[in-house]
Amino acid sequence: MRLLPYIRGLSVALAGAFLHPAGALALEILPGSDLQAAIAQAPSGEVLELAPGVYDGPVRIDRPLALKGRAGVVIEGHGQGRTIDITAPNVTVEGLTIRNSGRSLARMDAAIFLEKTAPNAVVRDNVLQGNLVGVYVHGAANALVENNDISGWVAQNLNDSGNGIYVWNAPGAKVLDNDITGGRDGIFVNVSRNNVFKGNRLHGVRFGIHYMYTNHSEVSDNVSIGNHAGYAIMFSDHLIINGNVSKGDRDHGLLFNYANDSDIEGNVVRGGDKCVFIYNANKNRFSRNWFEDCRIGVQFTAGSERNVMTENAFVRNWTQVMYVGTRDLEWSANGRGNYWSDNPAFDLQGRGIADTPYRPNDLVDHILWRYPAAKLLVNSPALQVLRWAQSAFPNLHPGGVVDSFPLMQPPAIPAAFSADSGAKVPSEAAGNG
Repeated sequence: MRLLPYIRGLSVALAGAFLHPAGALALEILPGSDLQAAIAQAPSGEVLELAPGVYDGPVRIDRPLALKGRAGVVIEGHGQGRTIDITAPNVTVEGLTIRNSGRSLARMDAAIFLEKTAPNAVVRDNVLQGNLVGVYVHGAANALVENNDISGWVAQNLNDSGNGIYVWNAPGAKVLDNDITGGRDGIFVNVSRNNVFKGNRLHGVRFGIHYMYTNHSEVSDNVSIGNHAGYAIMFSDHLIINGNVSKGDRDHGLLFNYANDSDIEGNVVRGGDKCVFIYNANKNRFSRNWFEDCRIGVQFTAGSERNVMTENAFVRNWTQVMYVGTRDLEWSANGRGNYWSDNPAFDLQGRGIADTPYRPNDLVDHILWRYPAAKLLVNSPALQVLRWAQSAFPNLHPGGVVDSFPLMQPPAIPAAFSADSGAKVPSEAAGNG
């Protein structure tokens, strides 16, 4: 082992021990040291400070300690396994650049891997480059992954790539304020609970945040830009989804599949194919969200029941709502409906509520969805007569979404997004509803 540089670093650190707050002892490790040997010889609770330079991985941390770096510290994984594998509780990894982990999904290779035996880990202020998975939280309860810059490895076949941050069965884990690009999904969480995913910026991935079988958790104040989908929430319940932004996500801004009993409030979706897709999702409350400039504002399937839609803004979507069903669905609550930019309504009583109900779809829409070739006849006299007949005889409506109390002005959106997110709430959202 090359311990001489490590010993020299230890002497320097000992000489300056009294400079550390509360007498805490930090050992300085120099480039060229055997990092694994330094970790193995460090007592529990130690702080190892790496001087600028390149260090060889992989390494394993099997005791409570802090591994910290200054600017210019790089840990090179050489494409082998888990660059830093943490198996002990109360470990901190901070201020490092970690690159080139192994490439095996089966072996769960990652830049930083947190085992189930590593609760209360802190992974903060690191730069993770070209790794299969940036941070893999594999059962480590109450882990904190915060303010990391993650650029993932992109395989020729996307399914061979890993995720920026992968959380599996890690109750209480928090993922905060990370910037993630590259790889498969920005944040993927599976079979977990009581988690918080907040303030992350996600771009250049498949799904910004991908939720599977994760309950009683929070997704808030995240920004997804230009991904295939922003927020894919699947097989999960009792969630708070608040204040998120989706800008230009190609397929879906928000996707709910078997997601139940959740509050979806204050989110902004701008651009893309579908602002929101709801499939077999029940007993959710959608309120004060902003859906703008999508081909479809909300695509809603008949398998979704007892959802509340109130005080949302539907702005300039090509089709505001796509719902094929035979029942009327009321989209208002407590006398407050939603704002529809294409609703040519009047408010003669000055209540801020339109005088007549609003139906985003009619019988012609249903025909066009079922028989797309009929679009050739959209301006024909026959379809114009059919539209007139529906307005004169409301019982001809085939069933669908009804907003009995449509708003005359868009509601105020409670979330305030930073200018550099590229997805600020439009000025129209300043309305007081």
